[in-house]
Amino acid sequence: MFAVYPFSCIIPALHEAEGINACLERLFRHVTPDICEVIVVDGDAEGSTIRQITYPNVVTFCALRGRGAQMNAGARQARGERLIFLHADTVLPANALVLVQETLAKPDFVAGAFTLRFDSPRMAFRLIELAASWRYRFTRLPYGDQAIFMTRAYFWKIGGFAEIPLMEDLDLMRRTKRRGDRICILPDAVTTSARRWEQEGVLYCVLRSWILASLFCAGVSPRTLSRYYRVWRVGAHHHTEEPV
Repeated sequence: MFAVYPFSCIIPALHEAEGINACLERLFRHVTPDICEVIVVDGDAEGSTIRQITYPNVVTFCALRGRGAQMNAGARQARGERLIFLHADTVLPANALVLVQETLAKPDFVAGAFTLRFDSPRMAFRLIELAASWRYRFTRLPYGDQAIFMTRAYFWKIGGFAEIPLMEDLDLMRRTKRRGDRICILPDAVTTSARRWEQEGVLYCVLRSWILASLFCAGVSPRTLSRYYRVWRVGAHHHTEEPV
């Protein structure tokens, strides 16, 4: 398939019916359909999210549940030269497309991601952002909520996302790094929702994320980790935390 767009923005979604149009509204403030193809891949076989989309210039379809499977499905349909993988609760900076184009035009980099910011004013999130910045600038391993991007050719060259229950973003970045290829972490920030962190407890989410990533890097199976994750998500609903 020949590229007919400079960019394709792929959004995996699951049970995002209430917020998907707001997500697309924010995206279309900075991108136009003639330059950036927008693809929403619903992990619900019933299409509960994509049925609510009111924007005409969006490619929509259902795929197997799981971000890795959904994003691979989106990439297979994509007609853009450069792929941007965007979570439904994350907002790109206004100049995102220019930054992506400039980064991937450099021979030093094959992929990139943005700096992470949260939409909450709480000091706890400033500390998380700082810690995250230290982590990914040291490891050069960004996470999916930082809007990972690369050319479509390179994405398929390394085999796309692993279709595993979780950590598909970290797996992709580790495979890129193992090849000796470089990932650019842009200083410009995406803004991601703090809603889930607020609901489940900030410290609880930080520890859970750190433990899961550490165990994955230590070789624990993603399927095993997904069982723990489900238990911890249930536990989070019983967790309360004082505001910081």
